[in-house]
Amino acid sequence: MNWDWSNVADFMPQFWDGLLVTIQALVGGAVIAFALGLVWAIAQRSKAKWISWPVTAVTEFIRNTPLLVQLFFLFYVVPSWGISMSPLVTGLVGLGLHYSTYTSEVYRAGIEGVPVGQWEAATALSLSKGRTWRAVILPQAVRRVIPALGNYVIVMLKESPQIMAIGALDMLGEAQGFSSTTFTYEAISVVGVAFIVIAYPASLLLRVLERRLVR
Repeated sequence: MNWDWSNVADFMPQFWDGLLVTIQALVGGAVIAFALGLVWAIAQRSKAKWISWPVTAVTEFIRNTPLLVQLFFLFYVVPSWGISMSPLVTGLVGLGLHYSTYTSEVYRAGIEGVPVGQWEAATALSLSKGRTWRAVILPQAVRRVIPALGNYVIVMLKESPQIMAIGALDMLGEAQGFSSTTFTYEAISVVGVAFIVIAYPASLLLRVLERRLVR
């Protein structure tokens, strides 16, 4: 089989549509994962067992079940309860919910890495619990875990093609549709290169960021 640039040119309009869906799913999923992961992490540190135990059980269940199964559940089962979402919204919610259980562990490590003296100093200054979290603990914890959170963004990018299973046509979904109708392979190759072009520079930026934060 010979490479045909005309097939690439024909595929590009669909590629840009798929790229937009991929970016929307990635950004939306990352926002949910980062925000909800922090909620999970703080809730698991609660001294109230009726809060920490259920949260731990839920996060462990989500973390130990496949993302694809969760996407199918959100798209096919949840609507029977009166909550329906588009394929794209379902995809980004599924990505965010799944990876929030991983980011919660990252946050937890960052929080536990804050020296005990910081907690004691906040207590000595009579800071409220909320003020201690907002002004003392979280700024230090989040700064420590930014590189790790960035790594999960790259992982989510590579996992985003799974949303095509529920009808959200990301880059790979568009390429698969184009290839199946034209019986060509150039579209799949273009998408493979696109993932490398997006992911590799992002990983380099994360290394630079990590070195700066260490300093």
